[in-house]
Amino acid sequence: MLLKKFLTVVLTLSVVQVTPAVATRPNDLQRDADRITAVGVTGVLARATSPSGHSRTAVSGVATLDRPARPRADGYFRIGSTNKTLVATVVLQLVGEGRMGLDDTVERWLPGYVRGHGNDGRLITVRQLLQHTAGIYDGNFPGIDTAEQYYERRYDVRTEEELVQAGLSHAPDFAPGTGWQYSNTGYNLVGLVIKAVTGRRWYDEVERRIVRPLGLRHTYWPGSAARIADPHAHGYTRFAAGEPYIDTTELVDADASGGYISTIADLDTFQRALFGGRLLRPAQLREMTRTIAVGGSAAELWPGARYGLGIFSRDLACGGTVWIPSGDQIGYRTRLAVTGDGRRSAVVSMSTQLYDSIDVVFAQDNAARTLLDRAICSS
Repeated sequence: MLLKKFLTVVLTLSVVQVTPAVATRPNDLQRDADRITAVGVTGVLARATSPSGHSRTAVSGVATLDRPARPRADGYFRIGSTNKTLVATVVLQLVGEGRMGLDDTVERWLPGYVRGHGNDGRLITVRQLLQHTAGIYDGNFPGIDTAEQYYERRYDVRTEEELVQAGLSHAPDFAPGTGWQYSNTGYNLVGLVIKAVTGRRWYDEVERRIVRPLGLRHTYWPGSAARIADPHAHGYTRFAAGEPYIDTTELVDADASGGYISTIADLDTFQRALFGGRLLRPAQLREMTRTIAVGGSAAELWPGARYGLGIFSRDLACGGTVWIPSGDQIGYRTRLAVTGDGRRSAVVSMSTQLYDSIDVVFAQDNAARTLLDRAICSS
């Protein structure tokens, strides 16, 4: 799940326009990782994979501010809204199997569930939920915008059903299909649709359809556990300028909008498999990559950004399009990038969220984008 302290952190800010030079030296990945820590990030894990399948990794910073140990490249972290790409992949597999349709209404699978305050499941399709065009209000759970709120709410547990009902207690942002607005509530509703179709929870379907077939041995759903498996870099958040770094590693937040924990290697394997045709049939991959322009304030903040089904796209610095199954979670920011053929890819995990100012937010994301673009353009 993405935070809403700034709208600029709700989506993937790595689409801010910068034009990095193409890397040509083996140590460029390390240099670019170091440039991310230079803006105030405590720890960075980076990985880049070429068309030959050769991977390079780099780490920078520290695993914890308590001692000077470097973070480990095989460390775990919260993947945030990269989870949405997993969920969308499950739905598209079900579509390919003929078990449901993208243009099915929510009402078909959850009769009478979406009602009230102007919300109507008879008018909302699964496609709209996946593409953030359903208009469903996006709640701010767990609503952590200060250190005090973190300490008070970090162990709170809420089910997808509770989160959906919280969103449905508000009027929609717009009529279904008439706008674009990022909605974690919408993806929690998709999780309930998956259960209605399969009889299993969304995370069980992710496990049996993606995690196990791809051999992602370091990817897991934490449930109500607040801790992250070892090894891991601690996640830190600076909630405002002049405030100290707060260790926000421990958190219960494992819903369908952003619940999984993984590693840079496993996420790289996933995105390459997805665009390499190992998870979706061609027709369903085409549906995933049918994009629309992001709308509202997002269009001003991310000029040129587009959104498919569970995934962003943007222009690559050296030409062409790159796909971005990225996300944020308290204490962690994850950026992925993969070319449409699945042959060039990169991942960066940053174990810090900086809310000092909008300029600092942009600086962190621009540094991450530079790393991703150099890594892909030079491979």
